[in-house]
Amino acid sequence: MSPAPWRFLLAGARRRGFSTDASAPSASSQLPRGKRWDAVVIGGGHNGLVAAAYLARAGRSVAVLERRGVLGGAAVSESDLVPGFRFSRCSYLLSLLRPAILRDLELERHGLKLLPRSPSSFTPCLDGRYLLLGPDAEMNFSEISKFSSKDAMAYPRYEEQLEKFCQLMDFVIDSAPPELRQEYHTSMVDRMKDRVDKSAYWGNILRLVMQQGQKNMVEFFDLLLSPASKILNNWFESDVLKATLATDAVIGTMVSHVMVNETTGRVEGVALTDGTEIHSSIVLSNATPYKTFVDLVPANVLPENFLCAVKTADYSSATTKINVAVDRLPQFQCCRSINPEGGPEHMGTIHIGSESMEEIDIAFKEAESGVSSKRPVIEMTIPSVLDKTISPPGQHVINLFVQYTPYKLSEGSWQDPDVRKSFAERCFSLIDEYAPGFSSSVVGYDMLTPPDLKREFGLTGGNIFHGAMGLDSLFLMRPAKGWSDYRTPVKGLYLCGSGAHPGGGVMGAPGRNAASIVLEDLKVK
Repeated sequence: MSPAPWRFLLAGARRRGFSTDASAPSASSQLPRGKRWDAVVIGGGHNGLVAAAYLARAGRSVAVLERRGVLGGAAVSESDLVPGFRFSRCSYLLSLLRPAILRDLELERHGLKLLPRSPSSFTPCLDGRYLLLGPDAEMNFSEISKFSSKDAMAYPRYEEQLEKFCQLMDFVIDSAPPELRQEYHTSMVDRMKDRVDKSAYWGNILRLVMQQGQKNMVEFFDLLLSPASKILNNWFESDVLKATLATDAVIGTMVSHVMVNETTGRVEGVALTDGTEIHSSIVLSNATPYKTFVDLVPANVLPENFLCAVKTADYSSATTKINVAVDRLPQFQCCRSINPEGGPEHMGTIHIGSESMEEIDIAFKEAESGVSSKRPVIEMTIPSVLDKTISPPGQHVINLFVQYTPYKLSEGSWQDPDVRKSFAERCFSLIDEYAPGFSSSVVGYDMLTPPDLKREFGLTGGNIFHGAMGLDSLFLMRPAKGWSDYRTPVKGLYLCGSGAHPGGGVMGAPGRNAASIVLEDLKVK
């Protein structure tokens, strides 16, 4: 298993709580002729839309460019995959969206309705037992006690510690990293203000660290630097509990090019593939760092070391999303009662093939050698149990987040229909072991392997996070050392997607933080 997946262990504690086609003439012809925009956003994914919303909220005119025929990027919902069913195409949970975004953009007033999962997770076992976890402390104690009394006692302390760490991480996630560069600050007053702001940032970090205390900070750094297996082995003894918690830890091309003035080195707008030019002195890219700087920006305007860092970053992926339409609700044989309308076991994330850490490790090692996992690790959600509007009566939408599937297979190709069908059926057969008859209930499905994610959504390497999220690719190192504050070597060009701090997940923080930096820089002009 990959080391130091701390962000998702922290996320596990939190989740208990609850277009236009820019390349088509018909789309570009709708743009106002000769208009100069205050800002242009490349990519209508959730971070791009968040950035655009904050800029528009501040009174700026914003154009959002999207290659696909629908807005939303990897968080899009689509209804033409299987007639009568509506799928969240790539994402499957909304557990990390920043509270400030909900508040600032008044999303609930504009129609957002959150459907909390309670319980939040269900792990069936082939021996007839199962594990339910959720926000109810008494239920958690009772459920974990079925496997280990010791673990049942330890679990509240484990969650309490993660919640303390979340208090520290909230500040980091919701702030732009404190890079010290002066080219954006032309006067001495601006430079002094920048230094004061940076000092205030580190002062807040120090205050939060001191609040944690030495013991907690030692534990925090252990969490940062250690593999998930070590952390969970130190806390718990039950295989099924460790494996359930470990799954949290292991887990488009829109335009022709960005126009840059080679004399001033400043961005001038975006050129569409049909020749249309969208003019602006501010451009925010929601594309991956590789797509942005290798494919869209002229190489001669970028520092060699920066371009090298972007090109050599880890964009590898081992994730496949399968959207399944079924004609009946799966029934798990470890549950004695039949719940045709949905029971507690259907409400949260269902962990399939995750009864032990060893199972997860074997699946990971198979993918490392270029083989799709024989017994893949599957996180299943059934949103239609909570939202009856996305499927026909009595039928359901199933999301399968599947690991591990290498981008390039050592034998065969993901483009081969037989290879694709074989893997999908392997996943369905594994679910059959826990919910007999699942395979026969499937009426249609849509599968997105890593190459599909690259082709459909412009995700380099098929990586849903726009790049690996190891310690060498986070905070001041994301997307490259010295460029973590959303600014880039091209003046006026900003990165606002998951390739920027704090990274991937449907949180919106990169878009919000990038917009705040843009607005700061506009004040300086």
